[in-house]
Amino acid sequence: MIKQRIARPNEGKSSGFRTIILFRSGARSFFVYGFPKSARDNVQKNELLAFRELADEMLRYDELALMKAIDAGALIEVKYDGKCDQDEDLR
Repeated sequence: MIKQRIARPNEGKSSGFRTIILFRSGARSFFVYGFPKSARDNVQKNELLAFRELADEMLRYDELALMKAIDAGALIEVKYDGKCDQDEDLR
């Protein structure tokens, strides 16, 4: 699990967002939660524990389980082809 800060365009990380990403290197990633830092300071310890438990479960999903979750609308797949528009700001 990764807790990542994301900057707002032209404002920096201090006024940006926090996100929770379930991640396994070389495997897959799941964006599961995000919020503006102005709305709350951080996630609580019990929430972090719940996210770790969720990570343990979701990162064990095989392709069939993932396809079923996507077909049911429980997950949304985001595809990335490795290309970015040159004018896109990726800070």
